[in-house]
Amino acid sequence: MTTRLSAIFVHMFTATGAVLAMLAMLAAVDQKWDLMFLWLVVAFFVDGIDGPLARKFDVKTNAPEIDGVLLDLIIDYLTYVFIPAFALFKSGLLPNWTGWTIIIIITFASALYFADTRMKTKDNSFSGFPGCWNMVVLVLFALQPNYWLMLALVVGLSITMFIPLKFVHPVRTERWRMLTLPMSLAWTFFAGWAAWVDFHPQSWAHWGLVVTSVYLISAGILQQIVPARG
Repeated sequence: MTTRLSAIFVHMFTATGAVLAMLAMLAAVDQKWDLMFLWLVVAFFVDGIDGPLARKFDVKTNAPEIDGVLLDLIIDYLTYVFIPAFALFKSGLLPNWTGWTIIIIITFASALYFADTRMKTKDNSFSGFPGCWNMVVLVLFALQPNYWLMLALVVGLSITMFIPLKFVHPVRTERWRMLTLPMSLAWTFFAGWAAWVDFHPQSWAHWGLVVTSVYLISAGILQQIVPARG
């Protein structure tokens, strides 16, 4: 297989995320939340490996007619933002005006963030919360905390999207990658398992989700506090 053909196949692999987004949306319309999140977890996995493949086969040089970054952003907005926001709104976890508030905040703030040219830091981390609402909403479905706590979490994370707090990229942030990458893979496993058992309240996967989520949210901020060794 030629390098150019390999690069084209990487773009095609990335584009499968759009299909997964549609499957997740169809499940969400029917309120089949477990199935919806299973499709989103698969999409999350695809998103995690298409970037390294794109760099390996240098898609910008070998298949430049397709903008891989734009393609990835379009799919990410669907799978990371739009569908999770819809699910949180329709689930009833946030009643009345709180549901309308979160769906407006999430979609509006994320649209601005995804178009922000300053979203990446020099060490390939994210400046501000990177709009990973698929991860946040899945954990909320699993734990189902008080709706005031959920509202506060959504508002708080939305504000941090525009504050220079660092959030690690699970693959590209080199510092602590030996821990971050396994944590990201573990989160994916726990998320898939929680969805598979339809978010059963006694599932041990919930504890795994809590531990891995806390690490992934706080690791970048901790890196800003703890200076790197020279």
